[in-house]
Amino acid sequence: MDRTFEEYKKIVDDHLFDFIPNVDTKSLTLYEAMKYSLAAGGKRLRPILTLAACDFMNGDIYEALPYACAIEYIHTYSLIHDDLPCMDDDDLRRGVPTNHKVYGEAIALLAGDGLLTSAFEAIHKDQMLYFDDPKRLIARVKAGYTISNGAGVKGMVAGQICDIEGETKKYSNTMLEYLHLNKTGALIKSSIRAGLYIGNADSDTISRFDKYSEALGLAFQIQDDILDVTGSVEELGKDVNADERSNKNSFVSVNGLDKAKKRLNELTEDAISALSVYYDNAEFFTKLALDLKNRNK
Repeated sequence: MDRTFEEYKKIVDDHLFDFIPNVDTKSLTLYEAMKYSLAAGGKRLRPILTLAACDFMNGDIYEALPYACAIEYIHTYSLIHDDLPCMDDDDLRRGVPTNHKVYGEAIALLAGDGLLTSAFEAIHKDQMLYFDDPKRLIARVKAGYTISNGAGVKGMVAGQICDIEGETKKYSNTMLEYLHLNKTGALIKSSIRAGLYIGNADSDTISRFDKYSEALGLAFQIQDDILDVTGSVEELGKDVNADERSNKNSFVSVNGLDKAKKRLNELTEDAISALSVYYDNAEFFTKLALDLKNRNK
């Protein structure tokens, strides 16, 4: 694999709307609201990880595209819902007004619902192409399952409820890591697993990448927490000091800035170490871990 992050990103952006179902003109507002948040940009980290993982296994990344785009639909739905007044009550996301600020709370809620269900429609529509090829069908069923698992009550949603409940209690580091391994890390882990499944990875490879993705997910969240304190609205494209205003548990509020940075460095090294057996073949993932640690937005 010799594609760069930006090359994968262009592929995702070029095909991001390919798997959204046709919307009746009578409900066009729904599509426009969904499109608004999808088109607002973002790193596209999760779908890129899906493509890169499939590429790592010498799989056809275009066969992984429905799953990669489905993951971005799920991620974007979660941001729309997170930003609602009943959740984090944010006004800015990806440098533009949040969905509910443009379309109102009810339509924003439905736009999130539309993206979530479109994700699984895209996955199942792809699986229906492989009824006469059991091996490839099984790989795609595994990919679909890992995505639903990472997005659901054993993954992202479990983390979100811990995040909400944490506004009224102080968390230990154990609970804080549980929160973010689910809220942020679970979908990152599923993104990589989905690509590996479609690329026909063996169990040893999946296990190594699980260790990588768990460390990467936590490191990503810690840097997010650090940037919430040290970054600017212009750099991040969203409000800063949001955790403090909402009385949220973060790695910075629980441990202080210096210890949070130390943990960030440890987890980055853990991620790189998990794939060290692959040497230069894992260069994309090694570089990504370092780039995410050093990002300023």
